[in-house]
Amino acid sequence: MLYACVYATILLGFFGILLKENLVMKIIAMDVMSTGVIALFVLVAARGGNYTPILNGASSVAYADPVPQAVILTAIVIGFSIQALMLVAVMKLARDNPTLETRAIEEEYRP
Repeated sequence: MLYACVYATILLGFFGILLKENLVMKIIAMDVMSTGVIALFVLVAARGGNYTPILNGASSVAYADPVPQAVILTAIVIGFSIQALMLVAVMKLARDNPTLETRAIEEEYRP
């Protein structure tokens, strides 16, 4: 059931990117899809019974691998920075255009 919710979140974000006309809504949909992908990675990598890799004297216990945790944390930070960069680009675009609808911007654009 949890996998279905995560896949639904990913698909909701994907279809939001495809179907929404407003650029801010597209950015929000991309953030929803990114959150779903990160949740899927966390769900796949979750294991019970593992300990943190801290030296505590015990030698025969299963340790959690810190590399996937670092990769997911890096993906979260990169996703946040990309979202901030896109919002700045939309703010600059909003100065020149009265609307943020993609069709209206494409119609007004003359190379």
